[in-house]
Amino acid sequence: MDNVLLGLSRYVLPFLIALYALNGFLPTPPYMQTLLLMLFHLGGFTVLSIRMDIPALPYACMLELLIFIGILILWRVLYPKADQLILNHCCMFLSIGSLMICRLSWDRFFRQLLISGISLCLCLMIPLIMLKFKNLRRFTWTYGLSGILLLSIVMAAGAVSRGARLSWTIAGVTFQPSEFVKIIFVFYVAGMLSPLMSKLSPDEILMHNASRRRLISATLVSGAHILILVLSRDLGSALIFFIVYAMMLYAALRSGWVLVLAALGGSMAAVLGYQFFSHVRTRVLAWRDPFSYIDGQGYQITQSLFAIGTGGWFGMGLNMGSPDKIPIAAQDFIFSAIAEELGSLSALCLILICISTFLLFMNIAMSTKEAYYKLVALGLSVTYIFQVFLTLGGVTKFIPLTGVTLPLVSYGGSSILSMLIIFSLIQGIYLKRMEEKTAPFPERYRPRQGIQGNARKEKNSYANGKGRKKQRSQA
Repeated sequence: MDNVLLGLSRYVLPFLIALYALNGFLPTPPYMQTLLLMLFHLGGFTVLSIRMDIPALPYACMLELLIFIGILILWRVLYPKADQLILNHCCMFLSIGSLMICRLSWDRFFRQLLISGISLCLCLMIPLIMLKFKNLRRFTWTYGLSGILLLSIVMAAGAVSRGARLSWTIAGVTFQPSEFVKIIFVFYVAGMLSPLMSKLSPDEILMHNASRRRLISATLVSGAHILILVLSRDLGSALIFFIVYAMMLYAALRSGWVLVLAALGGSMAAVLGYQFFSHVRTRVLAWRDPFSYIDGQGYQITQSLFAIGTGGWFGMGLNMGSPDKIPIAAQDFIFSAIAEELGSLSALCLILICISTFLLFMNIAMSTKEAYYKLVALGLSVTYIFQVFLTLGGVTKFIPLTGVTLPLVSYGGSSILSMLIIFSLIQGIYLKRMEEKTAPFPERYRPRQGIQGNARKEKNSYANGKGRKKQRSQA
């Protein structure tokens, strides 16, 4: 009987993910997605509990499910107008990631479970903070200078991982500051560029002294962030910062020349990176012809491609493949592990859920009236989707590897917490937008009260009464 259920699970789990992804693009009630999420989580961990001899696994599964249910209920209680689809997507990403991490390493799964639970609870307060503090823009220079300071400390004293200085370790806890700096970087750029979002043309903005100084300052500080990341050899994060600034500058100036100059600058930076950094040359070499270097530089990408090709449409089944042969599978190559054991159908549906999340983010950004929060939402949206692109492009040999994790799916405490903060900030902007729609009329548009208002009411009532008496006498 167990063999029959395990055989059916190979088709049921991809089917549940497909239904979930489809509901993200259809006008169906959000509770349908929530139900599919719960069924997928229970089904996946039931299969792992049967196939993996870990007595504590069923209890950990139920604990994570209770965390999801509790978080969804708390969000509905605290923020009744929150976007339910974004909440569902957040929990679905965490569920898929924890399922695959558990299959790869029980110890990592348990740490990820604790980090996810604590992070979800902490992020509950972020929308409330955004609603209470009305003027976050006044801390613009604090955001920019804090980012430079944190990245400089990492460059000087950070731990080296895979050739790049990425992290700190404090009291046994390791975290990656660049994951959090990219959030405050968006707030800095939005604060500097939002005053430029006027009806003036780009030429008129450049002719205005104050606007020109603001634009130069934003470019120099953003360039400092990117330069420090390059010197730390964290080129994946440097690329994200560069693209985010270019897109936010394009939204502020509304000029196609921004994209042209960004493309030229990015191309020149890629050439210089290839010339000066040996690990970049190694990644490019592995990207161009990985099978010629299968025992060396191309080992990671070839194993990733083998895993994706082996799974077929419905996968090998949970705990039936060999994703542990891929180096760093739980972090950089978790998409390949998902494709091998859950199938290409599940992997494609995961991409659709990422696209659905990005569209939800962009819809919030486009419908927000205040220029500052519009740019913040845009910057966070680009940060999310470009990180997804770098991860998926690297593991499928579409672009060279960058060492970037898949948001909310890959293993990593800093990555999980920073991305949950981004999701919560987007929710906060959405709630601010809903607050704008339901705001009462300003005081100057309300009818006047007091002596004059009462006199007008009495005059109108007398006139109406006199008119009614006249109509009755004529009748």
